[in-house]
Amino acid sequence: MKHKRVSHFDTVFDAVSTTLLVLCLLIVLYPMYFVLIASVSDATSISTGKVILLPKNVDFVGYSRIFQDGRIWSGYLNSIWYTVASTVIGVVSTAMAGYSFSRKDLAFRRPLMLIYIFTMYFSGGLIPTYLVVKQLGMIGSPWIVILMGSVSVYNIIIARSFFQETIPVELYEAASIDGCGNLRFFLRIVLPLSGAILAVLALYYAVAQWNGYFNALIYLNKQQYFPLQLILREILISSSTVMSDVVDVDAVQEMQRIAATIKYGVIVVATIPMLILYPFIQKYFVKGVMIGSVKG
Repeated sequence: MKHKRVSHFDTVFDAVSTTLLVLCLLIVLYPMYFVLIASVSDATSISTGKVILLPKNVDFVGYSRIFQDGRIWSGYLNSIWYTVASTVIGVVSTAMAGYSFSRKDLAFRRPLMLIYIFTMYFSGGLIPTYLVVKQLGMIGSPWIVILMGSVSVYNIIIARSFFQETIPVELYEAASIDGCGNLRFFLRIVLPLSGAILAVLALYYAVAQWNGYFNALIYLNKQQYFPLQLILREILISSSTVMSDVVDVDAVQEMQRIAATIKYGVIVVATIPMLILYPFIQKYFVKGVMIGSVKG
């Protein structure tokens, strides 16, 4: 068996590329690692720069303060409900819209697409949107958080590109000859062949909804409906407010140390669910993000 001869240039190129990729990996991973070790380290060690590679004076007081707050669990449940409901609605709506726009026989296909794209760049603004939501009677309703984050025109364009590249017209023509209608073709043939894009859309919508807080901050007025992000925000604000009311210098310094630890713990608590979700759809995600990258 003949072995392919590797030139000196290829060897140098591989070495440089590997080095750069490793450096990029470290640049991305180290901040996440630092937040993790800082969340279990003593705040004084963090502020003095002693926490670099390993935690110092391990202390779980930050996590203890976070999880002792009963609001954290209601926030988790609310965020899970918002994320699941919004993701389901978003994936279903986006897949249907994307497939419709991928069909050249759709009436008014181009004008409709231009209207969708127009909304990506221009909107009425916060006040008109708030007035519309108020007229609909949805102020304070958890459904406004679910619905306002459920559909993205950008994701519809991604889905349309996938269906155009993946689902050939001849497949629909063959199915229609056998008496298959549009809805049946979409449910029985298109969706089973679209696992990659559905996983990508699910991840996009889930991450956006999980990290989102602005809509909840504007439209929700009852703490029982607050998502996790707002609860964590209140925990941070309340810890700062308590410090401003304390006169004892030693007590203030101690609260400042605890507040710094809580800050890192909050980041970890909010990030864990997405880190757990990603490995399950990684193979579909990698396949889906390459949609349209190769032509012909």
